[in-house]
Amino acid sequence: MPILSMEDLALDEHLIREYLLQNPEFFNRYPELLLAMRLSHHERGAVSLVERRQEMLRTRVTQLEEEITSLMKIATENEKIFRFNRELSLKILKCEDLGQLRQTVSESLKQEFGFTHVRLITVHDIDSELAKIWHQRIQQGYYFGRLTQSECKRLFGSEVGSVALTKLSDENGQVIFGVASADPAHFHPDMDHLFFEQIRDLLDHMLPKF
Repeated sequence: MPILSMEDLALDEHLIREYLLQNPEFFNRYPELLLAMRLSHHERGAVSLVERRQEMLRTRVTQLEEEITSLMKIATENEKIFRFNRELSLKILKCEDLGQLRQTVSESLKQEFGFTHVRLITVHDIDSELAKIWHQRIQQGYYFGRLTQSECKRLFGSEVGSVALTKLSDENGQVIFGVASADPAHFHPDMDHLFFEQIRDLLDHMLPKF
């Protein structure tokens, strides 16, 4: 009998794999192989193919349950944000002056999400610190993350953990809408800005009225 090389063995394994994939009924014709074949297991030593398959199915079921739980949690959070945004929109549209608008937005966001600061700040070019934030931090329209100590104090009057910043439209001049959290990880560069954008659009709509 000729001696098989490692390349021959690898080729044979590939052919066997392809054959089994193309003939899933193979083990139905030879059920004794399911119990005869043994697979290594890191805890139980050798197990049968049937046992191994059952274990893999149980693991997959557990993974699917965890994924479903995660999706349900996300859906619940999204519904919560949607309801809050709808209620806030109605409150904002009822505001009669700028002071009431500021108070409504600030109190609503702080109460719902525990934010420490909510600001609407007009940027003047003579204010170098704010101008720098306007031209560099919010160059792309949004900024999510952490600020330097001096930037925090200029925008919010004290140090904060993380912030979300955006520019209002040019029609309102150079105005920054900023929200701060005590949690350094709450706002981060990879987060979605749809919710923040919706509030910004409402502010853009309301400010010219005052």
